[in-house]
Amino acid sequence: MKKNQLELLKELMEVSFCLVESNLYLDTHPTDDRAIRLHNSYSKRYKELVDAYQKQFGPLMYTQMSRCPWQYIESPWPWNIDYSRL
Repeated sequence: MKKNQLELLKELMEVSFCLVESNLYLDTHPTDDRAIRLHNSYSKRYKELVDAYQKQFGPLMYTQMSRCPWQYIESPWPWNIDYSRL
């Protein structure tokens, strides 16, 4: 796995965590404008990261489009990633 690929995956995991947490907060504080803006900025960054990853390394999820041959199986499986290098 390339270093840039690991870095993108790490940032994707970080931003994904922030999205989950902000979602949980907004479930109980739906009128917090600052939290909504923060969530939206994480959402935008997440989309940018997914697009950048897929452009370089192929689909992240089976739900995304693929060229032939099926690219999804070419990505490392989560248990094959050496997370200690992150």
